Amino acid sequence: MKSNRFFIEFAYNGTNYHGWQRQPDAITVQEKLEEGMQLLLRESISLVGAGRTDAGVHAKQMFAHFELDDPNKLDNIVYKLNRWLPDDISVFTVVNVNETAHARFDATARSYEYHFHLRPDPFFNHNSHILYRLPDFNKMNQAAQLLLKYNDFECFSRSNSDVHTYLCDLMNVSFEHQKYHVIFHIKANRFLRNMVRAIVGTLLEIGYDKMSVDHLHEVLKSKNRSMAGPSAPAQGLYLSRVHYPDHIFKIED
Repeated sequence: MKSNRFFIEFAYNGTNYHGWQRQPDAITVQEKLEEGMQLLLRESISLVGAGRTDAGVHAKQMFAHFELDDPNKLDNIVYKLNRWLPDDISVFTVVNVNETAHARFDATARSYEYHFHLRPDPFFNHNSHILYRLPDFNKMNQAAQLLLKYNDFECFSRSNSDVHTYLCDLMNVSFEHQKYHVIFHIKANRFLRNMVRAIVGTLLEIGYDKMSVDHLHEVLKSKNRSMAGPSAPAQGLYLSRVHYPDHIFKIED
């Protein structure tokens, strides 16, 4: 029987997980999702994710692809998985895709959000970064817009990262302000490990006048991680959307 390829779309609160990707001695989202799928589908399932999120990072939308011989096994699979999975992981859809579609390599862009809250709040403390002092968000936004003039972000990459290129095409950066809640939005064709948290940490340095907006140019040109700010805490970061071209999805009859 010919194997079929599917995308599964899901979300998770990363507080209790050591990231998306399987690890030998830690609980991960991939492990939990594969465990549930294998139990319900009664066959070995190997998920290939759209990317990796670190420990404590959340995802509002994540995709992974997998192979399955018999599509009939997927009847009511979304309902069944959501009944089985812990309540910090939710499955939205399972869709048939072209046999060469790849959850990671076919993604044309990814969008992230970083959430701040401006006063203590029991509903946000594990899902947002609290700011006890108000930074200058105007300066932070000025600095964020400067990022759009660059495409080499080695200074925001985790030290000793094994990557082939530090080039990323930023498409959008913006701040969304609510009463006691601020969200930093960023979209690019790709991101380096720890890049968004390093950017946010650097913007906070600027917002607290520990670094000038103009100095950000020197940081970016230096390609030196130690010149940028410290990484912002994981709990404020969300993978918010993974973007794909329409042609990889099969049109149902």
